[in-house]
Amino acid sequence: MSEHVAQIEWNAQAHPQQDDTYSRDHTVTLENGHALLNSAAPAFLGNPAASNPETLLLAALASCHMLTFLAVAAKRGYRVLRYRDRITGTLGKNADGRMAITRCVLRPQIEFGGDNAPDAEALAKLHDSAHRNCFIANTLATDVRIES
Repeated sequence: MSEHVAQIEWNAQAHPQQDDTYSRDHTVTLENGHALLNSAAPAFLGNPAASNPETLLLAALASCHMLTFLAVAAKRGYRVLRYRDRITGTLGKNADGRMAITRCVLRPQIEFGGDNAPDAEALAKLHDSAHRNCFIANTLATDVRIES
């Protein structure tokens, strides 16, 4: 198993557009030392120029699915040349009435090379296996769908 670390730091400062509240901007430092300006989503008074937790969650899910897909495809003899995805997430109320990302939709577009490209059924099986083995998807309690 492995352990992963991230660090966040926030310092009190006024919100740049609203005097009666605080800035949501903070720094997220990843375990490799890479720092990101992070904030709340703009709908929650966040900085539109910064990343936000909702988008980072979607990126983590899409990245995990892609990396797992690439591993499964390679094991089955497929050569992936290009993989692109545009994931969307819906923020709403969960079954307990609490705010949550209630639905994620991945829309991967994949280009295969060589003579061994999967047909639609084999591609669906690759995605199913990738989804079942993606540890981020296994961690989330939300509806995750894959559409092509």
